[in-house]
Amino acid sequence: MKSDVEELMPRLLPVEVGDGTEDLDLNGPPRNPREYLRQVQLEASLCPEVVVAQIDPKKLKKKQTVNASVAGCQAAPVGFSPSLTWQQHQVSCFSEIRQSITKHRNHWSSQTLDDNVLMPKLTDEEGWKRFCLGEKVYLGTSSCDADTDPALDYSKATVSVVLESLISWFEERDFVPQLGRWLYALLACLEKPLLPEAHSLIRQLARRCALLRSTLESQEDERLSALNLLICLVARYFEQNDLADQQE
Repeated sequence: MKSDVEELMPRLLPVEVGDGTEDLDLNGPPRNPREYLRQVQLEASLCPEVVVAQIDPKKLKKKQTVNASVAGCQAAPVGFSPSLTWQQHQVSCFSEIRQSITKHRNHWSSQTLDDNVLMPKLTDEEGWKRFCLGEKVYLGTSSCDADTDPALDYSKATVSVVLESLISWFEERDFVPQLGRWLYALLACLEKPLLPEAHSLIRQLARRCALLRSTLESQEDERLSALNLLICLVARYFEQNDLADQQE
């Protein structure tokens, strides 16, 4: 008589059923195909049809820590977020700049940079921070250091690497004008559709800007407009709508 398992899982290969008297060594290699199939059959017969996991109930009562990240941005203090009209105007201007970049990208890629400009290697994250922000700003000794203009080989790989490097710096430092100019230029050269890495980076940027904005004490703070602009571009132009400032 067939077992319940055999009814549910019929044999695909005809195997002669032994009478139980043959000497099968499960620890040794099979000597022929028939013996191999009989070993498999015997091993299967030794396994229980139902296995119950033994769980210690005490372990389930222990407190467990779950790390959850908030998807949206820190809400702006009252009066610190821009109007919808301002946001729409910034998106329109940004779109025009991106169209101009696309139009001239081939021409720029054929130009060679000044030999006196030493570009960091693509994998040199700290080198890119120094290059873009200047030595004093990078070291945190000044916010007025002369920085390099946002002009370099804006290939897809370079844009992603430099953007990641600067956002990493911004996560632990204050906002400075040099940083804002570079971030704007890099966003303008960021190609659509966004790669997953770029998508994550710009959302990280918007959240960092919103967090810093929430700490500002005055609407006259010179950083406010730049922070609002970056949040606006990420949310409105790159369609990260859950990060957008709502009209007050």
